[in-house]
Formats: sequence, structure tokens, C-alpha cells
Amino acid sequence: MAVAIRVENLTKKYILRHEGGQKYVALRDVLTGSVKKAIKGEITLPSKEEFYALNNVSFELQQGERVGIIGRNGAGKSTLLKVLSRITEPTSGRISIKGRVASLLEVGTGFHPELTGRENIFLNGSILGMSKREIQSKFDEIVAFAEVERFLDTPVKRYSSGMYVRLAFAVAAHLEPEILIVDEVLAVGDSEFQKKCLGKMQDVSSSGRTVLFVSHNMAAIQNLCDKAIFLKKGEVQTIEEQRK
Repeated sequence: MAVAIRVENLTKKYILRHEGGQKYVALRDVLTGSVKKAIKGEITLPSKEEFYALNNVSFELQQGERVGIIGRNGAGKSTLLKVLSRITEPTSGRISIKGRVASLLEVGTGFHPELTGRENIFLNGSILGMSKREIQSKFDEIVAFAEVERFLDTPVKRYSSGMYVRLAFAVAAHLEPEILIVDEVLAVGDSEFQKKCLGKMQDVSSSGRTVLFVSHNMAAIQNLCDKAIFLKKGEVQTIEEQRK
């Protein structure tokens, strides 16, 4: 089986700046204090701290696998997906991805708020490198799945968060990416729509495409995924095969 994603020693580091742990201080006090310190030669720079959102992460995913990314808040799950989606640059390490990637990471990702639902479908398809004819062939399926036909020619900035997610997922899942990356955003939808999304992700992987899915819903991870990667403080703790 071909490798869809290979991650080697991936690290993402941020620099956190601390202003000496001070509580709220008025601007005039800051200016007055700075002047006094400057006169006395006591100016100090804010302290810095290195924070590793991802630290030396390595794994390999095969084409057609359904993989869950799990861990507590702050474990590095969303950062990992952003790096894999080319939204965030890694500090170091290597990523090899074979195929087109469609990502659904947060409400509104990839949509232009001033454009209508219809226009955003074509915009996202073109970003994925699809022709207008290819997008048109999937258009009715996308609209039917998202259940937003009445609002198709309304700017998406007027959509509710649930409508936004329904359309965004429908676009990401139906425009035939080789790799589908989905963050916790499905929690915005109702339970029936979540079931429909999980079913669609199973269909996507059964056609040989790869799915990465972040969720705190362990039942959804167990039902959907073949494999689970457990992150803790930016590091891979375990990679386990799921028993069906």
C-alpha cells in the first residue's frame, strides 16, 4: 500500500513573551515608570519562553487509512493538522504528502464571507485544482448533503455556524481530495448531521482516500478510525491500531 503522509521529526516552536508578570497597569504609569527607569538605567527587556506545540513528531500513514488524532486540549492536535494543511510552517522536520488535501479545521476556513454559498463551492473547487466541469458534476451532491439549497445564493457571512459547517464539510468531502483532514468542527452540527458526516468519511476512505480526524468523541474515533495517534504536550505517546 502506498504511503499517503510521512512525517519525520516534526517540530513547531513558538516564542512566548512575558512582561514580568505584572497585573493591569495604566498607560500613563507604564510611560512614567519607563522614563524613571531610563533615567536610572534600569530598563529591562521582557522575558521570553520557548513553547513546543509539536516536538519531534514522526509517523507514517498509508493510503486509504482512517486515522484519529486524540489528546487533551493543548496536546498539539490542531497545530499538527494546520502544519499538514500548509497553513502553518513547521520550525523543523519534514513532511511528505502524496495527493490533494482538503481541510476543515475551523468554522469558515477556506470560505470568503462576502461570496455566496454557490460561489464558495466553485472557489474551493478551483483551489483544489478542479476544473469548472468537475465541480459542476459534484455540485448537486454537495448542495443536497449540506441542506442549504434555500440559502445557496446568500453570502455565507449570514449563515449560522451550523450552516457554515454543513456546507464546508460537504465541499471538502465531495470534491474528491486524496486526503481529507477534519478537526473537531463537526461538534457544531446536530447529531444527525454528525452521523451523516462520519458515514461520508467512511465512504471517502473506502474509495482509497486517506482521512485524518481530530475529535474528543472517543465513540466516533472508535467507530470511524483504523488507527489512533495519541498526542501529549506536543509529542506522540502511542500509535495504536483500532480493534473493530
